Amino acid sequence: MQPPRTDLLPPKDDPFTLAQLKAFSGADPSQPIYVSIKGTVFDVSAKADVYGAGKSYNVFAGTDGSQGLGMSSLAPENAVPDYSGLSKADRKVLDDWHAFFSKRYNVVGRVVDIPPMVFREEEEEVAAPATANL
Repeated sequence: MQPPRTDLLPPKDDPFTLAQLKAFSGADPSQPIYVSIKGTVFDVSAKADVYGAGKSYNVFAGTDGSQGLGMSSLAPENAVPDYSGLSKADRKVLDDWHAFFSKRYNVVGRVVDIPPMVFREEEEEVAAPATANL
């Protein structure tokens, strides 16, 4: 695992749509490679050996693949921005990925057309306390 960087630039807040983000998938070597997590767009060009065209994590390049990251899934159908159906444990994994990227890659913007997430809360079965008949 790569260590956190100390030379990151101040975060940018440039707006991107999901359609615009596709241009940064690594398919065009003249363009940077961007990965979005929870709407935050990171420049991962320095790791083209991992995120570039045909590489292991390219499924996340040029898109917001938050659901797949939370699920630890490389399946293209899971590389979508809607992570509202993730369990609490998977949302923690996703938050950990966001924190990891935040310490290692420059933030170049945010995705503006991802709807707000509405989370399903896991139903916790709580056993009713036993009461004695007095």
